[in-house]
Amino acid sequence: MIRTFRHVVALAAVASLLAGCAGVPSGGRVVSGKRAEGADQVDDPYVRLIPVRPRPEWGPRQIVSGFLAASASFDDDHAVARAYMSGPGLWRPDDRPAVTVLQDRQDPDIVKETATGATVRVRGQQLGTIDPGGQYTADPKTVEVTFQVGRTAHGLWRITGLPAEVENGLLLTKGDVDRSFRTVNLFFFAPDQRTLVPNGIFLPLVNRRDLAAHLVGALLNGPTSWLDPAVESAFPRGSRLRGRGVTVSKDVATVDLTGEARGGNVERMSAQLSWTFRQLSEIKQWRLQIEGETVAPEGASGTQSVRSWQVNDPDGTAADQTAYVIGAAGHLSQLLQDQPQPVATGTGGRLVRPAVAPDYVEVAGLSPRGDQVLVGDLVAGAANIRTLLRPSGAGSRFTPPSWDRHGRLWTVESSGDKSWLWVRERRGQAPARVAHWGLGGRQVLAFRVSRDGVRAAAIVHVDGRAQVQIGRIVHEGGTDVGSFLPVSSELGGAIDLAWRDYGTLAVLGRKNLDSQVLAYLVPVSGGAISTLGGGALGMPLSIAAAPDEPVLIGTRSSHVKQVCRQRTPREQFSEWVCNIPAADPTYPR
Repeated sequence: MIRTFRHVVALAAVASLLAGCAGVPSGGRVVSGKRAEGADQVDDPYVRLIPVRPRPEWGPRQIVSGFLAASASFDDDHAVARAYMSGPGLWRPDDRPAVTVLQDRQDPDIVKETATGATVRVRGQQLGTIDPGGQYTADPKTVEVTFQVGRTAHGLWRITGLPAEVENGLLLTKGDVDRSFRTVNLFFFAPDQRTLVPNGIFLPLVNRRDLAAHLVGALLNGPTSWLDPAVESAFPRGSRLRGRGVTVSKDVATVDLTGEARGGNVERMSAQLSWTFRQLSEIKQWRLQIEGETVAPEGASGTQSVRSWQVNDPDGTAADQTAYVIGAAGHLSQLLQDQPQPVATGTGGRLVRPAVAPDYVEVAGLSPRGDQVLVGDLVAGAANIRTLLRPSGAGSRFTPPSWDRHGRLWTVESSGDKSWLWVRERRGQAPARVAHWGLGGRQVLAFRVSRDGVRAAAIVHVDGRAQVQIGRIVHEGGTDVGSFLPVSSELGGAIDLAWRDYGTLAVLGRKNLDSQVLAYLVPVSGGAISTLGGGALGMPLSIAAAPDEPVLIGTRSSHVKQVCRQRTPREQFSEWVCNIPAADPTYPR
Protein backbone atom coordinates (compact mmCIF):
# COMPACT_ATOMS: atom_id res chain seq x y z
CA MET A 1 0.00 0.00 0.00
CA ILE A 2 2.86 2.41 0.76
CA ARG A 3 4.30 1.75 -2.67
CA THR A 4 0.92 2.50 -4.24
CA PHE A 5 0.65 5.75 -2.26
CA ARG A 6 4.06 6.94 -3.44
CA HIS A 7 3.14 6.13 -7.01
CA VAL A 8 0.00 8.26 -6.74
CA VAL A 9 1.94 11.20 -5.30
CA ALA A 10 4.54 10.97 -8.05
CA LEU A 11 1.84 11.03 -10.71
CA ALA A 12 0.24 14.04 -9.03
CA ALA A 13 3.28 16.29 -9.40
CA VAL A 14 2.49 17.36 -12.94
CA ALA A 15 0.92 20.83 -12.95
CA SER A 16 3.09 23.83 -13.86
CA LEU A 17 2.70 27.17 -12.08
CA LEU A 18 4.61 30.11 -10.65
CA ALA A 19 8.36 30.20 -10.29
CA GLY A 20 11.81 28.65 -10.10
CA CYS A 21 12.52 26.73 -6.93
CA ALA A 22 13.32 28.36 -3.64
CA GLY A 23 16.57 26.46 -3.28
CA VAL A 24 16.65 25.38 0.35
CA PRO A 25 20.32 24.96 1.24
CA SER A 26 21.77 21.90 2.89
CA GLY A 27 22.95 24.26 5.60
CA GLY A 28 23.10 27.94 6.41
CA ARG A 29 20.40 30.52 6.43
CA VAL A 30 18.69 33.02 4.19
CA VAL A 31 19.91 36.58 4.29
CA SER A 32 19.44 37.86 0.81
CA GLY A 33 18.83 36.56 -2.64
CA LYS A 34 20.55 36.88 -5.98
CA ARG A 35 20.60 39.90 -8.26
CA ALA A 36 17.08 40.33 -9.63
CA GLU A 37 17.93 39.99 -13.30
CA GLY A 38 16.84 37.68 -16.14
CA ALA A 39 17.58 34.18 -14.92
CA ASP A 40 16.86 35.11 -11.30
CA GLN A 41 13.25 36.13 -11.88
CA VAL A 42 10.84 34.22 -9.72
CA ASP A 43 7.79 33.71 -11.92
CA ASP A 44 9.08 31.16 -14.42
CA PRO A 45 6.98 27.98 -14.70
CA TYR A 46 7.81 24.98 -12.58
CA VAL A 47 6.38 21.56 -11.75
CA ARG A 48 4.20 21.64 -8.68
CA LEU A 49 2.62 19.00 -6.49
CA ILE A 50 -1.12 18.32 -6.65
CA PRO A 51 -2.03 16.81 -3.26
CA VAL A 52 -3.86 13.48 -2.99
CA ARG A 53 -6.89 13.12 -0.73
CA PRO A 54 -6.97 10.26 1.83
CA ARG A 55 -8.31 6.92 0.60
CA PRO A 56 -10.69 4.70 2.58
CA GLU A 57 -8.34 1.72 2.64
CA TRP A 58 -5.30 3.62 3.99
CA GLY A 59 -3.98 2.70 7.44
CA PRO A 60 -2.26 4.94 10.02
CA ARG A 61 1.14 5.06 8.28
CA GLN A 62 -0.35 6.00 4.91
CA ILE A 63 -2.55 8.65 6.54
CA VAL A 64 0.45 10.35 8.14
CA SER A 65 2.50 10.11 4.92
CA GLY A 66 -0.38 11.51 2.91
CA PHE A 67 -0.91 14.40 5.31
CA LEU A 68 2.76 15.41 5.27
CA ALA A 69 2.86 15.32 1.46
CA ALA A 70 -0.42 17.26 1.13
CA SER A 71 0.64 19.92 3.67
CA ALA A 72 3.17 21.19 1.11
CA SER A 73 0.27 22.50 -0.98
CA PHE A 74 -1.18 25.90 -0.04
CA ASP A 75 -4.16 25.47 -2.38
CA ASP A 76 -7.51 26.39 -0.81
CA ASP A 77 -5.99 27.00 2.60
CA HIS A 78 -4.45 23.51 2.80
CA ALA A 79 -7.88 21.98 2.18
CA VAL A 80 -6.58 18.55 1.11
CA ALA A 81 -4.18 18.27 4.06
CA ARG A 82 -6.99 19.17 6.45
CA ALA A 83 -9.01 16.27 5.03
CA TYR A 84 -6.59 13.98 6.88
CA MET A 85 -7.70 15.45 10.23
CA SER A 86 -10.39 14.03 12.47
CA GLY A 87 -11.97 17.49 12.60
CA PRO A 88 -11.62 20.60 10.38
CA GLY A 89 -10.53 22.79 13.30
CA LEU A 90 -7.70 20.54 14.50
CA TRP A 91 -5.10 22.08 12.19
CA ARG A 92 -5.23 25.34 10.28
CA PRO A 93 -1.80 26.94 9.72
CA ASP A 94 -1.40 30.64 9.03
CA ASP A 95 -0.85 32.10 5.57
CA ARG A 96 2.78 32.60 6.62
CA PRO A 97 3.43 29.48 8.72
CA ALA A 98 6.54 28.48 10.60
CA VAL A 99 8.24 25.59 8.79
CA THR A 100 10.56 22.84 9.96
CA VAL A 101 12.66 21.83 6.94
CA LEU A 102 13.96 18.25 6.67
CA GLN A 103 16.46 16.84 4.20
CA ASP A 104 14.05 13.93 3.78
CA ARG A 105 11.64 11.82 5.78
CA GLN A 106 11.95 8.16 6.59
CA ASP A 107 8.86 6.02 6.14
CA PRO A 108 6.55 6.43 9.14
CA ASP A 109 6.57 3.53 11.53
CA ILE A 110 4.00 2.34 14.05
CA VAL A 111 4.98 2.80 17.69
CA LYS A 112 1.72 1.46 19.08
CA GLU A 113 -1.55 0.35 17.45
CA THR A 114 -4.90 -0.87 18.69
CA ALA A 115 -8.17 -1.48 16.92
CA THR A 116 -9.19 2.16 17.37
CA GLY A 117 -5.95 4.14 17.62
CA ALA A 118 -2.27 4.29 16.76
CA THR A 119 0.87 6.26 17.49
CA VAL A 120 2.92 6.90 14.32
CA ARG A 121 6.53 8.07 14.46
CA VAL A 122 8.28 10.14 11.75
CA ARG A 123 12.05 10.62 11.67
CA GLY A 124 14.25 12.82 9.54
CA GLN A 125 17.35 15.03 9.40
CA GLN A 126 16.43 18.64 9.99
CA LEU A 127 18.23 21.26 7.91
CA GLY A 128 16.72 24.35 9.48
CA THR A 129 13.57 26.38 10.02
CA ILE A 130 11.66 29.12 8.22
CA ASP A 131 9.99 31.58 10.57
CA PRO A 132 6.64 33.30 9.79
CA GLY A 133 8.57 36.27 8.37
CA GLY A 134 10.24 34.04 5.79
CA GLN A 135 13.69 33.99 7.41
CA TYR A 136 15.55 30.69 7.07
CA THR A 137 17.88 29.64 9.89
CA ALA A 138 20.14 26.59 9.80
CA ASP A 139 19.70 24.17 12.67
CA PRO A 140 20.89 20.70 11.59
CA LYS A 141 19.81 17.90 13.90
CA THR A 142 17.88 14.66 13.94
CA VAL A 143 14.12 15.09 14.36
CA GLU A 144 11.67 12.53 15.72
CA VAL A 145 7.97 13.39 16.07
CA THR A 146 4.83 11.37 16.74
CA PHE A 147 1.29 11.64 15.43
CA GLN A 148 -1.84 10.25 17.04
CA VAL A 149 -4.20 8.52 14.60
CA GLY A 150 -7.67 7.19 15.38
CA ARG A 151 -10.73 5.72 13.69
CA THR A 152 -13.74 7.88 12.93
CA ALA A 153 -17.35 6.82 13.43
CA HIS A 154 -17.23 5.53 9.85
CA GLY A 155 -14.16 3.38 10.54
CA LEU A 156 -11.70 5.63 8.63
CA TRP A 157 -8.26 6.39 10.01
CA ARG A 158 -7.66 10.10 10.60
CA ILE A 159 -5.13 12.19 12.54
CA THR A 160 -6.32 13.08 16.03
CA GLY A 161 -3.16 14.56 17.57
CA LEU A 162 -0.23 16.55 16.16
CA PRO A 163 3.38 17.01 17.32
CA ALA A 164 4.40 20.48 18.47
CA GLU A 165 6.33 21.07 15.22
CA VAL A 166 3.09 20.81 13.23
CA GLU A 167 0.45 22.24 15.54
CA ASN A 168 0.95 25.79 14.24
CA GLY A 169 3.15 25.16 11.23
CA LEU A 170 4.48 22.72 8.66
CA LEU A 171 6.90 19.81 8.61
CA LEU A 172 8.27 19.76 5.04
CA THR A 173 11.16 18.22 3.16
CA LYS A 174 13.63 20.23 1.13
CA GLY A 175 11.80 19.09 -2.02
CA ASP A 176 8.47 20.26 -0.58
CA VAL A 177 9.88 23.71 0.09
CA ASP A 178 11.43 23.89 -3.38
CA ARG A 179 7.97 23.36 -4.86
CA SER A 180 5.90 25.50 -2.50
CA PHE A 181 8.11 28.48 -1.65
CA ARG A 182 10.08 31.08 -3.58
CA THR A 183 13.21 32.91 -2.50
CA VAL A 184 12.54 36.56 -3.27
CA ASN A 185 14.34 39.81 -2.59
CA LEU A 186 12.75 42.67 -0.72
CA PHE A 187 14.66 45.95 -0.85
CA PHE A 188 15.16 48.35 2.04
CA PHE A 189 17.36 51.39 2.60
CA ALA A 190 20.74 51.50 4.26
CA PRO A 191 21.15 54.23 6.88
CA ASP A 192 22.43 56.62 4.20
CA GLN A 193 18.84 56.57 2.82
CA ARG A 194 20.27 56.20 -0.66
CA THR A 195 21.60 52.66 -1.00
CA LEU A 196 19.17 49.75 -1.23
CA VAL A 197 19.91 46.53 0.64
CA PRO A 198 18.38 43.19 -0.48
CA ASN A 199 16.58 41.08 2.10
CA GLY A 200 15.92 37.53 0.90
CA ILE A 201 12.94 35.63 2.29
CA PHE A 202 11.12 32.38 1.60
CA LEU A 203 7.64 33.30 0.40
CA PRO A 204 4.83 30.71 0.18
CA LEU A 205 2.95 31.07 -3.09
CA VAL A 206 -0.20 29.59 -4.53
CA ASN A 207 -0.72 30.93 -8.05
CA ARG A 208 0.69 33.35 -10.61
CA ARG A 209 -2.23 35.74 -10.29
CA ASP A 210 -1.41 36.53 -6.66
CA LEU A 211 2.37 36.60 -6.97
CA ALA A 212 2.77 40.39 -7.33
CA ALA A 213 0.44 41.05 -4.41
CA HIS A 214 2.26 38.54 -2.21
CA LEU A 215 5.57 40.19 -3.06
CA VAL A 216 4.39 43.75 -2.31
CA GLY A 217 2.60 42.55 0.82
CA ALA A 218 5.86 41.07 2.09
CA LEU A 219 7.67 44.34 1.31
CA LEU A 220 5.12 46.28 3.36
CA ASN A 221 5.58 43.86 6.26
CA GLY A 222 9.16 45.12 6.52
CA PRO A 223 12.55 43.39 6.78
CA THR A 224 13.24 40.15 8.60
CA SER A 225 14.09 40.33 12.28
CA TRP A 226 17.73 39.60 11.37
CA LEU A 227 18.16 42.60 9.05
CA ASP A 228 15.64 44.97 10.65
CA PRO A 229 18.08 46.81 12.98
CA ALA A 230 20.36 47.70 10.07
CA VAL A 231 17.92 49.02 7.44
CA GLU A 232 14.91 51.29 6.99
CA SER A 233 11.72 51.21 4.94
CA ALA A 234 10.17 54.27 3.31
CA PHE A 235 6.67 52.85 3.81
CA PRO A 236 5.06 54.26 6.97
CA ARG A 237 4.00 51.79 9.63
CA GLY A 238 0.51 50.47 8.95
CA SER A 239 0.70 50.86 5.14
CA ARG A 240 -1.19 47.98 3.54
CA LEU A 241 -2.54 46.94 0.18
CA ARG A 242 -6.01 48.29 -0.51
CA GLY A 243 -8.89 46.65 -2.33
CA ARG A 244 -7.51 44.32 -5.01
CA GLY A 245 -4.00 45.25 -3.87
CA VAL A 246 -1.91 44.80 -7.01
CA THR A 247 -3.51 44.49 -10.44
CA VAL A 248 -1.57 43.69 -13.60
CA SER A 249 -2.81 44.72 -17.04
CA LYS A 250 -0.57 43.67 -19.91
CA ASP A 251 2.88 44.50 -18.46
CA VAL A 252 1.81 47.32 -16.12
CA ALA A 253 1.19 46.73 -12.41
CA THR A 254 -0.89 49.09 -10.30
CA VAL A 255 -0.20 49.13 -6.56
CA ASP A 256 -2.98 50.62 -4.43
CA LEU A 257 -2.06 51.37 -0.82
CA THR A 258 -4.05 52.47 2.20
CA GLY A 259 -3.99 56.07 3.44
CA GLU A 260 -1.15 55.44 5.90
CA ALA A 261 1.24 55.53 2.93
CA ARG A 262 0.60 59.28 2.44
CA GLY A 263 3.19 59.96 5.12
CA GLY A 264 5.93 58.21 3.17
CA ASN A 265 8.54 59.61 0.79
CA VAL A 266 7.21 58.84 -2.71
CA GLU A 267 10.67 58.70 -4.30
CA ARG A 268 12.05 56.24 -1.76
CA MET A 269 8.90 54.09 -1.81
CA SER A 270 9.17 54.04 -5.61
CA ALA A 271 12.79 52.87 -5.47
CA GLN A 272 11.87 49.99 -3.16
CA LEU A 273 8.98 48.94 -5.38
CA SER A 274 10.94 49.19 -8.63
CA TRP A 275 13.76 46.96 -7.41
CA THR A 276 11.34 44.47 -5.87
CA PHE A 277 9.25 44.28 -9.07
CA ARG A 278 12.34 43.49 -11.18
CA GLN A 279 11.97 39.87 -10.16
CA LEU A 280 8.68 39.49 -12.06
CA SER A 281 9.23 39.03 -15.79
CA GLU A 282 5.64 39.92 -16.68
CA ILE A 283 5.91 43.43 -15.16
CA LYS A 284 7.80 46.08 -17.12
CA GLN A 285 6.14 49.19 -15.66
CA TRP A 286 4.11 50.04 -12.60
CA ARG A 287 2.22 52.87 -10.94
CA LEU A 288 1.63 53.73 -7.32
CA GLN A 289 -1.76 54.72 -5.94
CA ILE A 290 -2.79 55.77 -2.45
CA GLU A 291 -6.49 55.37 -1.72
CA GLY A 292 -7.06 55.00 -5.46
CA GLU A 293 -5.22 58.23 -6.40
CA THR A 294 -2.07 57.93 -8.53
CA VAL A 295 1.07 59.49 -7.01
CA ALA A 296 4.52 59.84 -8.54
CA PRO A 297 7.87 61.45 -7.75
CA GLU A 298 8.16 65.13 -8.64
CA GLY A 299 8.67 65.61 -12.37
CA ALA A 300 7.74 62.02 -13.24
CA SER A 301 4.67 60.62 -14.94
CA GLY A 302 2.37 58.23 -13.13
CA THR A 303 3.92 55.13 -14.73
CA GLN A 304 7.46 54.09 -13.82
CA SER A 305 9.83 51.52 -15.31
CA VAL A 306 11.02 48.64 -13.16
CA ARG A 307 14.53 49.51 -14.41
CA SER A 308 14.43 53.01 -12.94
CA TRP A 309 16.16 54.07 -9.72
CA GLN A 310 19.58 52.77 -10.74
CA VAL A 311 21.08 55.37 -8.40
CA ASN A 312 19.97 53.12 -5.52
CA ASP A 313 21.78 50.01 -6.80
CA PRO A 314 23.08 47.95 -3.84
CA ASP A 315 26.30 47.41 -5.79
CA GLY A 316 26.76 51.11 -6.44
CA THR A 317 26.83 52.93 -9.76
CA ALA A 318 30.56 52.95 -10.51
CA ALA A 319 31.78 52.25 -14.04
CA ASP A 320 34.06 49.34 -14.96
CA GLN A 321 36.77 48.72 -12.39
CA THR A 322 40.44 48.10 -12.97
CA ALA A 323 41.95 45.32 -10.90
CA TYR A 324 45.05 45.81 -8.79
CA VAL A 325 47.74 43.20 -8.05
CA ILE A 326 51.15 42.89 -6.49
CA GLY A 327 53.47 42.65 -9.49
CA ALA A 328 56.38 40.27 -9.86
CA ALA A 329 58.75 42.90 -8.42
CA GLY A 330 56.51 43.41 -5.40
CA HIS A 331 55.04 46.77 -6.43
CA LEU A 332 51.34 47.63 -6.28
CA SER A 333 50.22 47.53 -9.91
CA GLN A 334 47.15 48.00 -12.04
CA LEU A 335 46.20 45.06 -14.21
CA LEU A 336 45.95 46.43 -17.75
CA GLN A 337 45.30 43.93 -20.55
CA ASP A 338 46.58 41.13 -18.32
CA GLN A 339 49.85 42.95 -17.69
CA PRO A 340 50.74 44.48 -14.28
CA GLN A 341 51.64 48.19 -14.56
CA PRO A 342 53.27 49.57 -11.35
CA VAL A 343 51.42 52.47 -9.70
CA ALA A 344 53.24 52.58 -6.34
CA THR A 345 56.91 51.65 -6.40
CA GLY A 346 57.36 52.17 -2.65
CA THR A 347 55.46 49.00 -1.85
CA GLY A 348 58.07 46.54 -3.09
CA GLY A 349 58.53 43.71 -0.61
CA ARG A 350 56.60 45.47 2.16
CA LEU A 351 52.91 45.12 1.31
CA VAL A 352 50.80 42.04 0.54
CA ARG A 353 47.05 41.49 0.19
CA PRO A 354 46.39 45.10 -0.90
CA ALA A 355 43.06 46.92 -0.75
CA VAL A 356 42.65 50.16 -2.74
CA ALA A 357 40.32 52.79 -1.28
CA PRO A 358 37.12 53.65 -3.20
CA ASP A 359 38.52 57.12 -3.98
CA TYR A 360 41.78 55.58 -5.28
CA VAL A 361 43.98 57.84 -3.13
CA GLU A 362 45.05 55.34 -0.46
CA VAL A 363 46.11 51.71 -0.28
CA ALA A 364 46.02 49.37 2.69
CA GLY A 365 47.45 45.90 3.11
CA LEU A 366 49.34 43.53 5.36
CA SER A 367 52.96 43.01 6.18
CA PRO A 368 54.35 39.79 4.62
CA ARG A 369 53.79 37.91 7.92
CA GLY A 370 50.27 39.27 8.31
CA ASP A 371 51.06 40.70 11.77
CA GLN A 372 50.73 44.38 10.81
CA VAL A 373 48.21 46.47 8.87
CA LEU A 374 49.90 48.98 6.57
CA VAL A 375 48.56 52.03 4.75
CA GLY A 376 50.00 54.40 2.16
CA ASP A 377 48.95 57.35 0.00
CA LEU A 378 48.85 56.75 -3.74
CA VAL A 379 50.49 59.93 -4.95
CA ALA A 380 52.66 60.46 -8.05
CA GLY A 381 53.53 56.81 -8.50
CA ALA A 382 54.81 56.25 -4.99
CA ALA A 383 53.33 55.10 -1.71
CA ASN A 384 54.60 56.23 1.66
CA ILE A 385 53.93 52.95 3.47
CA ARG A 386 53.44 53.22 7.23
CA THR A 387 52.14 50.95 9.96
CA LEU A 388 48.51 51.49 10.98
CA LEU A 389 48.04 48.55 13.35
CA ARG A 390 50.41 46.33 15.29
CA PRO A 391 49.42 43.07 16.99
CA SER A 392 47.89 43.27 20.46
CA GLY A 393 49.86 40.23 21.56
CA ALA A 394 52.23 37.54 20.40
CA GLY A 395 50.87 35.36 17.63
CA SER A 396 48.15 37.74 16.46
CA ARG A 397 47.40 37.97 12.75
CA PHE A 398 45.16 40.33 10.77
CA THR A 399 42.72 39.63 7.96
CA PRO A 400 43.36 41.44 4.67
CA PRO A 401 41.82 44.92 5.09
CA SER A 402 38.44 45.75 3.58
CA TRP A 403 37.08 49.19 2.63
CA ASP A 404 33.40 50.06 2.63
CA ARG A 405 31.78 52.56 0.28
CA HIS A 406 31.99 55.33 2.91
CA GLY A 407 35.76 55.06 3.23
CA ARG A 408 35.86 53.07 6.47
CA LEU A 409 38.73 50.60 6.71
CA TRP A 410 38.06 47.26 8.45
CA THR A 411 40.23 44.36 9.58
CA VAL A 412 39.97 41.53 12.12
CA GLU A 413 42.79 40.60 14.48
CA SER A 414 42.80 36.97 15.63
CA SER A 415 44.83 35.17 18.25
CA GLY A 416 43.98 31.56 18.99
CA ASP A 417 40.23 31.30 19.48
CA LYS A 418 39.70 35.03 20.04
CA SER A 419 39.30 37.93 17.64
CA TRP A 420 38.83 41.71 17.64
CA LEU A 421 37.31 43.85 14.89
CA TRP A 422 39.11 47.10 14.12
CA VAL A 423 37.72 50.02 12.11
CA ARG A 424 39.27 53.29 11.03
CA GLU A 425 36.41 55.68 10.40
CA ARG A 426 38.28 58.09 8.13
CA ARG A 427 41.74 59.10 6.98
CA GLY A 428 43.88 60.67 9.65
CA GLN A 429 42.09 58.90 12.50
CA ALA A 430 43.48 56.06 14.54
CA PRO A 431 41.67 52.72 14.22
CA ALA A 432 39.52 51.61 17.14
CA ARG A 433 38.18 48.28 18.30
CA VAL A 434 34.49 47.71 17.65
CA ALA A 435 32.89 47.22 21.06
CA HIS A 436 30.02 45.05 19.85
CA TRP A 437 31.65 42.26 17.80
CA GLY A 438 29.77 39.02 17.31
CA LEU A 439 32.75 36.76 16.57
CA GLY A 440 34.90 37.63 19.56
CA GLY A 441 35.16 33.97 20.58
CA ARG A 442 36.23 32.72 17.15
CA GLN A 443 39.29 32.79 14.93
CA VAL A 444 38.48 34.76 11.77
CA LEU A 445 40.42 34.12 8.54
CA ALA A 446 38.74 36.65 6.23
CA PHE A 447 36.36 39.60 6.59
CA ARG A 448 34.75 41.53 3.72
CA VAL A 449 32.14 44.29 3.92
CA SER A 450 29.44 44.29 1.24
CA ARG A 451 29.14 47.22 -1.12
CA ASP A 452 25.91 48.33 0.54
CA GLY A 453 27.86 48.70 3.80
CA VAL A 454 25.21 46.86 5.83
CA ARG A 455 26.43 43.25 5.62
CA ALA A 456 29.76 41.53 6.15
CA ALA A 457 30.98 38.11 5.06
CA ALA A 458 33.58 36.23 7.08
CA ILE A 459 35.44 32.93 7.18
CA VAL A 460 35.21 31.63 10.73
CA HIS A 461 36.77 28.62 12.46
CA VAL A 462 33.91 26.54 13.90
CA ASP A 463 34.50 23.06 15.30
CA GLY A 464 37.68 22.63 13.30
CA ARG A 465 36.14 23.82 10.02
CA ALA A 466 36.56 27.11 8.17
CA GLN A 467 32.96 28.18 7.63
CA VAL A 468 31.52 31.03 5.54
CA GLN A 469 29.21 33.24 7.62
CA ILE A 470 27.40 36.52 7.11
CA GLY A 471 26.56 39.21 9.65
CA ARG A 472 24.91 42.62 9.79
CA ILE A 473 26.41 46.03 10.55
CA VAL A 474 24.43 48.50 12.70
CA HIS A 475 25.82 51.99 13.31
CA GLU A 476 23.06 53.48 15.44
CA GLY A 477 24.13 53.95 19.05
CA GLY A 478 27.67 52.78 18.31
CA THR A 479 28.91 50.25 15.78
CA ASP A 480 27.54 46.74 16.24
CA VAL A 481 28.78 43.99 13.89
CA GLY A 482 27.18 40.69 14.78
CA SER A 483 24.38 38.16 14.33
CA PHE A 484 26.71 36.04 12.18
CA LEU A 485 25.13 32.87 10.83
CA PRO A 486 26.40 30.26 8.34
CA VAL A 487 25.72 30.76 4.66
CA SER A 488 26.46 27.19 3.60
CA SER A 489 27.60 24.03 5.33
CA GLU A 490 28.87 22.58 2.05
CA LEU A 491 32.19 24.46 2.23
CA GLY A 492 34.07 23.22 5.24
CA GLY A 493 37.52 24.44 4.18
CA ALA A 494 37.12 28.02 2.97
CA ILE A 495 40.33 30.03 2.68
CA ASP A 496 39.31 33.34 1.06
CA LEU A 497 36.23 35.18 -0.21
CA ALA A 498 35.05 38.31 -2.00
CA TRP A 499 31.68 39.88 -2.80
CA ARG A 500 30.92 39.26 -6.45
CA ASP A 501 27.68 41.24 -6.32
CA TYR A 502 25.07 42.05 -3.71
CA GLY A 503 23.72 38.50 -3.65
CA THR A 504 26.75 36.30 -4.38
CA LEU A 505 30.12 35.57 -2.84
CA ALA A 506 33.13 34.22 -4.74
CA VAL A 507 34.81 31.76 -2.39
CA LEU A 508 37.95 29.63 -2.45
CA GLY A 509 37.42 26.44 -0.50
CA ARG A 510 36.92 22.71 -0.31
CA LYS A 511 33.46 21.24 -0.71
CA ASN A 512 32.50 18.58 1.80
CA LEU A 513 35.36 16.06 2.00
CA ASP A 514 37.16 17.17 -1.18
CA SER A 515 40.89 17.67 -0.85
CA GLN A 516 41.21 20.18 -3.70
CA VAL A 517 40.60 23.91 -3.23
CA LEU A 518 38.35 25.29 -5.97
CA ALA A 519 36.50 28.51 -6.73
CA TYR A 520 32.76 28.59 -5.96
CA LEU A 521 29.89 30.98 -6.35
CA VAL A 522 27.98 31.04 -3.06
CA PRO A 523 24.60 32.79 -2.85
CA VAL A 524 24.27 34.65 0.44
CA SER A 525 20.69 33.36 0.46
CA GLY A 526 22.21 30.08 1.57
CA GLY A 527 21.19 28.39 -1.67
CA ALA A 528 23.14 25.72 -3.52
CA ILE A 529 26.73 26.65 -4.31
CA SER A 530 28.17 26.15 -7.79
CA THR A 531 31.67 25.61 -9.15
CA LEU A 532 33.29 28.51 -10.99
CA GLY A 533 35.63 27.83 -13.89
CA GLY A 534 37.40 24.65 -14.89
CA GLY A 535 40.88 23.20 -15.13
CA ALA A 536 43.93 23.37 -12.88
CA LEU A 537 44.52 26.29 -10.51
CA GLY A 538 47.76 25.25 -8.88
CA MET A 539 47.54 26.24 -5.20
CA PRO A 540 44.85 28.96 -4.89
CA LEU A 541 45.66 31.58 -2.25
CA SER A 542 43.36 34.58 -2.73
CA ILE A 543 40.32 35.67 -4.74
CA ALA A 544 38.97 38.99 -6.03
CA ALA A 545 35.58 39.82 -7.55
CA ALA A 546 33.37 42.76 -8.50
CA PRO A 547 30.02 43.18 -10.29
CA ASP A 548 30.31 42.40 -14.00
CA GLU A 549 34.08 41.99 -13.72
CA PRO A 550 36.09 38.75 -14.12
CA VAL A 551 36.85 36.82 -10.97
CA LEU A 552 40.61 36.73 -10.35
CA ILE A 553 42.51 34.16 -8.31
CA GLY A 554 46.01 34.50 -6.90
CA THR A 555 47.81 31.13 -7.08
CA ARG A 556 51.18 29.54 -6.50
CA SER A 557 52.66 26.69 -8.52
CA SER A 558 56.23 25.43 -8.18
CA HIS A 559 57.01 28.49 -6.01
CA VAL A 560 55.87 30.80 -8.83
CA LYS A 561 52.99 33.19 -8.10
CA GLN A 562 50.48 33.90 -10.84
CA VAL A 563 47.01 35.38 -11.19
CA CYS A 564 44.38 33.32 -12.98
CA ARG A 565 41.35 34.52 -14.88
CA GLN A 566 38.80 32.65 -16.97
CA ARG A 567 39.36 32.42 -20.69
CA THR A 568 35.77 33.59 -21.24
CA PRO A 569 34.82 35.45 -18.05
CA ARG A 570 31.08 35.60 -18.74
CA GLU A 571 30.84 31.81 -19.03
CA GLN A 572 30.68 30.26 -15.57
CA PHE A 573 32.55 27.06 -16.47
CA SER A 574 35.13 28.59 -18.81
CA GLU A 575 38.61 27.26 -18.01
CA TRP A 576 41.11 29.14 -15.88
CA VAL A 577 44.13 30.65 -17.61
CA CYS A 578 47.03 31.28 -15.22
CA ASN A 579 49.55 33.44 -17.07
CA ILE A 580 49.61 36.79 -15.26
CA PRO A 581 52.92 37.27 -13.40
CA ALA A 582 51.47 38.75 -10.22
CA ALA A 583 49.87 37.96 -6.85
CA ASP A 584 47.06 39.10 -4.53
CA PRO A 585 44.46 40.46 -6.98
CA THR A 586 41.92 42.99 -5.69
CA TYR A 587 39.24 45.38 -6.90
CA PRO A 588 38.85 48.84 -5.33
CA ARG A 589 35.45 47.89 -3.89
